[in-house]
Amino acid sequence: MTDIYLYNTKTRTKGQQFTPIDDKNVRMYVCGPTVYDRAHLGNARPVIVFDVLNRLLRHVYGDKHVTYVRNFTDVDDKINARAAESGRSIGEITDETIQWFLDDMGAVGAIEPDHMPRATAYIAPMVAMIEDLIAKGHAYAAEGHVLFSVSSYAEYGALSGRSVDDMIAGARVEVAPYKRDPMDFVLWKPSDADTPGWDSPWGRGRPGWHIECSAMAHDLLGAQFDIHGGGNDLTFPHHENEIAQSKCAGHDFANVWLHNEMLQVEGKKMSKSLGNFFTVHDLLDQGVSGEVIRLVMLSTHYRKPMDWTETKRSEAEKTLSDWMSVLQKHGYSAKTVEMLKAAGDWTADAELMGVLGNDLNTPGALARLHVLSKGRTAEALAPFAHGLETLGLVSDWSAVEASASDGDDLEDWIAPVIDCLLVERSTARADKNWGEADRLRDLLNAAGVQVTDIAGEASWVQGPDFDPSVLEALK
Repeated sequence: MTDIYLYNTKTRTKGQQFTPIDDKNVRMYVCGPTVYDRAHLGNARPVIVFDVLNRLLRHVYGDKHVTYVRNFTDVDDKINARAAESGRSIGEITDETIQWFLDDMGAVGAIEPDHMPRATAYIAPMVAMIEDLIAKGHAYAAEGHVLFSVSSYAEYGALSGRSVDDMIAGARVEVAPYKRDPMDFVLWKPSDADTPGWDSPWGRGRPGWHIECSAMAHDLLGAQFDIHGGGNDLTFPHHENEIAQSKCAGHDFANVWLHNEMLQVEGKKMSKSLGNFFTVHDLLDQGVSGEVIRLVMLSTHYRKPMDWTETKRSEAEKTLSDWMSVLQKHGYSAKTVEMLKAAGDWTADAELMGVLGNDLNTPGALARLHVLSKGRTAEALAPFAHGLETLGLVSDWSAVEASASDGDDLEDWIAPVIDCLLVERSTARADKNWGEADRLRDLLNAAGVQVTDIAGEASWVQGPDFDPSVLEALK
């Protein structure tokens, strides 16, 4: 069984082995998107990070023993503004945007969570939690608002490790006359006739941002669960506020807190003003595959800043092409995988899983895949293929088969010419005629033929720049 160690933001250590509250129901909650527009590239990073963790947990504890929740914030002032700008209904915008998000995240290989609650479906639990916080003296109503009293929770700031002055500056707190303290945050706010609203003991209104995750996590995962995740930009104030209101409501809440670092583009923060802002959909439209996006993301550890560059994209494309060629050469398909499973040969590589279990060390797992890709039979490559699937780099084995068949229409003369060149190259190397061996190597490279040497035997596949015209004179 793979041991899992995760860096816990709450304790600032990964020294303790992850042990779930109930190994028959390992529970994880991850903060999802506010649905008013297309998901940008940075939005994909936490989705991919926690998708890998979800896959790892299911590998260790069993597919039926993991519950993964990721929410949709579908009541928010940004959504209201988008509706006012476009003249479209809020429901139409959120429905469309949610589907965009699911399509784009599916394209980068993310498995849909077990539950994807919308905030608007959990208004009643939010109202009930707010009423409870008021009754316990942790919240108060004022001018149609309900606010959480930060001073009532002595441990406020423990997750982010910030001082009160830092938190006030970092939160850009709204100084309002109805607040008892500048740090107090909104649980409920009034709605006018043009704004979505629900009836409540404090009048028609809508929830603040933070209360929704506390209410949904409690409703779907219980008072205490194993893992809460999200981008590190959520550590404060969102996650700090979630902890405060949940703890004060009597819920133990999450044991382990995971946060991924942010994304840059060519070394700079992604921003529309710099012209380096793009969505996942933009990349897909440009012909960048979801697998390439995912591989680039996984090449950097989740707790380090991720830098998207054209060089990394190009390298990822070549790596995936090489790996798919290895699988295709050995006849991998959906049927092959089923046969390997039936024969008991579909096995995980213990070293790869151990590396992945060490705080989701995806760069280390990818390095291990390079080693495993050297297998010389379909059976020997099973741990490699299993690893690709575990990391979400292959989800449809029939697509691998289809890709292989796409290359079967080579003209009849090409394969014999390349095979002959490889024989000549092998002979030259055996005779230590390095000049001739280098000439043949350069010729193959010029034609875009990718050669792999394993235990003295050479095999070849078409590279992305394959150009058979270079070989025509040798027919």
